[in-house]
Amino acid sequence: MKKTTRLKMLLENKEILVAPGAYDVFSAKVIEKTGFNAVYMTGYGTSASVLGQPDVGLLSMTEMAKRAGDIAKAVNVPVIADADTGYGNPLNVRRTVMEYEKAGIAGIQLEDQLFPKKCGHMLGRKIIPKEEMVQKIKAACDIREDKDFVVIARTDARTNYGLDEAIARGIAYRQAGADLLFIESPENVEEMKKINKVFNDIPTLANMVEGGRSPILTVNELEKLGFSIVIFSTGPLYSAAKGVKDYLTELKTKGTTLARIDHMISFKEFNDLIGLQEYLDLEKKYKVD
Repeated sequence: MKKTTRLKMLLENKEILVAPGAYDVFSAKVIEKTGFNAVYMTGYGTSASVLGQPDVGLLSMTEMAKRAGDIAKAVNVPVIADADTGYGNPLNVRRTVMEYEKAGIAGIQLEDQLFPKKCGHMLGRKIIPKEEMVQKIKAACDIREDKDFVVIARTDARTNYGLDEAIARGIAYRQAGADLLFIESPENVEEMKKINKVFNDIPTLANMVEGGRSPILTVNELEKLGFSIVIFSTGPLYSAAKGVKDYLTELKTKGTTLARIDHMISFKEFNDLIGLQEYLDLEKKYKVD
């Protein structure tokens, strides 16, 4: 089954789809190995891992598409990839969709921010006119070759313009052909309920950012509210950053890492995660005596 078709089926299930955020290929492999059915490639985490810089629109479309393709090739589950603003006008969006589809991505996320964009839980975000985003969504839907390729429309209107404006934009984006709606950063459970009451005929996405603007709910709570998918976009990145920082602090201050061993994955476990055995088997297969 195509990964795009698989993603559509997962979004249509009554059970909510959980897609943790991958910031590189290895984190995507860990997500898959842990048993999750989809991976979300976070632009926030990609900017941090590729550039060591914040999510403020510094990565180009080709850089993002390359990272997305690397992730898609490394895992067998569908990958949803952040594509920021589409990297330009509707014509640029057409090329972005072409490159992401070519890279093996199952779903693309496009947002209505004014470039340069920011993380969806930062303050100071500006948005483009609703009509301009509508044309971007139409362009994305028109150019995709695989009709199961999922086009996700995200609006960042809530923080500066209120929930009613965000919902109005969601309605327009649905009418433009979006397959899934992402109303970014609702600020309480009542707003989450209202989103799913209005959009009960199209899949909706919840973004759980630890320390962000939305309340952190359990997967079961989000499912009961009506969300079709939840992404934990930054948690894996934050967890990895704390692990590395704690390890290095221990080494710097004590000159040994013995106390950190129980907090680390073992040598064997790591090699299993990255598939070493497969390559050892191939070495035997192609060995020349």
